[in-house]
Amino acid sequence: MKKRFPVVCLSVCLMFLLLVTLLGGCAPAPAPEPVPPADAPAAEPPAGEPIIIGSALPIGFLYGWAAERGIRLAAEEINAAGGVDVGGVMRPLKVEVLDTRDLEPGVPTSDALMAVEKLILERNADFLIGGPARSEAALAVMDLVGRHKTPTIFTTGFLSGRFMERMKEDYDTLKYSFRISSTAGTMVGEMLTLFDSLQKDRGFNRVAIKVQDVAHARGGGDIMAKQLADRGWYVTGPEIYPTGTMDFSPGIFNAKDFGAQVLFVWMDMPESSILIRQWYDMQLPAIPIGFINAAEQPGFWEATGGKGEFTVAHLVNAGNAPSEATPLTMDFVRAYERKWGLEPEGYGTSSSYQAVYTLVDAIERAGSLDPGAVVEALKATDMVGVYGRVRFDEQHQIIASLDPAEGAIPQIIQWQAGRRETVFPPAIVTSELKLPPWMQ
Repeated sequence: MKKRFPVVCLSVCLMFLLLVTLLGGCAPAPAPEPVPPADAPAAEPPAGEPIIIGSALPIGFLYGWAAERGIRLAAEEINAAGGVDVGGVMRPLKVEVLDTRDLEPGVPTSDALMAVEKLILERNADFLIGGPARSEAALAVMDLVGRHKTPTIFTTGFLSGRFMERMKEDYDTLKYSFRISSTAGTMVGEMLTLFDSLQKDRGFNRVAIKVQDVAHARGGGDIMAKQLADRGWYVTGPEIYPTGTMDFSPGIFNAKDFGAQVLFVWMDMPESSILIRQWYDMQLPAIPIGFINAAEQPGFWEATGGKGEFTVAHLVNAGNAPSEATPLTMDFVRAYERKWGLEPEGYGTSSSYQAVYTLVDAIERAGSLDPGAVVEALKATDMVGVYGRVRFDEQHQIIASLDPAEGAIPQIIQWQAGRRETVFPPAIVTSELKLPPWMQ
């Protein structure tokens, strides 16, 4: 007897398929998608993968930890508002930080380069914001990020004029680098304006210059010495101190013998607070003015037991202490204080915060994370920032001005009765400059 089971199964299957085909046209059509009213809000774009911002910073120093805090604050604000719109996809920011240690004495430039390369290759950073802070290390990093085509915004330390020179020399390789903070040359011009007023209003004409043994400080000290001499000042120095110096008293005695009325200091090492304490204890009849790391910070008053009174410090960018530079400045100051429990801490704080918003603005205008597209968008930046109008020149250096409507403005403060009062530029002044009582 033949087995018919396979034939029966095949016949049943064919009949079932024929039935489905015949009845297909009778099946109900799917319901149409609802059409939203014309005034309904657009649906939120789907969330995408994080955009990774790498930050190579000397986190044991002011220019590192304050920069990191500024970057993280901005990223958290942007994420809380929905993230970054990249061609219709909302993507959050993720911050990856590695310690360069580049402000520590004796640490080689290669350590900073390794930190940056690790951020790019191992942490998969799409963009870099921050340091290195030491000019020598940052100049070397320009080549590295150029090879990797990683758009980078330098925000802290790194004041050397070589940035612009190198951009002119090899733009095609280095075009991925931008600097949103100031330069040593610009800062010199701003401080010379302050010196002009001291010469005119107080009759001062003798200055002793003390600088740290790093590129931007040596360069700044040399320029100040020449420019002040050309303006009729009697100058001694620059006297150069190695990073980590703990005793400045011989230099203070030299300044006293010279009859200095201004003690001009250019140092980004925390040991500069020792110099100020010794200046006070020795009652040197010269007002300390300059780029003085320790005097920037809100804790300087307590750290010196009030001996920092009358010290004048250049904070580089406005917003590194309270001011009314733009409508955004005090919003940033208050947000920073809520997040970290103190006012913005000095150079590198407002510029690092601003860099995140500037990068996000460029990404959204580019509609892409493509490095070339983002570089072109950064070049076209024109926005109101925390410390004035944010635009870059042809060498990717932020455009500086004393008018916040035209460019990035500086902030020079003086410690008065335990507070940082702004004494320059005129657009944001909160107090006139005062002299210590032993100079009256």
